[in-house]
Amino acid sequence: MELILKYFPDLTETQIKQFSALKELYSYWNERINVISRKDIENLYERHILHSLAIAKTIKFVDNTSIIDVGTGGGFPGIPLAIIFPKVDFHLVDSIGKKITVVNEISAAIKLKNVVGTHARSEEIKQKYDFIISRAVTEIPKFIGFTKHLISKNDKNALPNGILYLKGGDFTDELKNTKLYYELFEIIDYYSETFFHEKKVVYMTL
Repeated sequence: MELILKYFPDLTETQIKQFSALKELYSYWNERINVISRKDIENLYERHILHSLAIAKTIKFVDNTSIIDVGTGGGFPGIPLAIIFPKVDFHLVDSIGKKITVVNEISAAIKLKNVVGTHARSEEIKQKYDFIISRAVTEIPKFIGFTKHLISKNDKNALPNGILYLKGGDFTDELKNTKLYYELFEIIDYYSETFFHEKKVVYMTL
């Protein structure tokens, strides 16, 4: 929790309680439904929560922004971002139903009012959103292919509507194969921990 406060010192009491509760909740659910690798649960705040919050360092969403987290797994990056932005609407979707069970149970336990979890594939969703967020569920061109229909054309944030994708390593070839405008934000510019070397927020827009 100290790690979160190091980079987000202005959290409200409610937000601090919500973030503090996540370790016990994810430990409990991870024993029943594996949503985080067993060895990684000890690094929950750095490798999952803080990593997710790199998007909050890239853009400050305005109130009433609508966001879909595609392939959310156990709720990353959606749940940490929903805590940071309580007046932003988050729709977390995953094709594996038991992972959405975890999302809904954890959201309810910490009283998140701005999260809806749905067991679905992104291709089945008809609604439009300001932003699509995700954490490296597949190669970038493939991800664009099955999500770009979800992007609304009505911009209201500092960045035009689009995709915010958390990804690490060298994915130069993937970017060569996308026709979208993109920008790369180095996460190491936000956080000093070595885990974040070579990790980026990839912003893409139509």
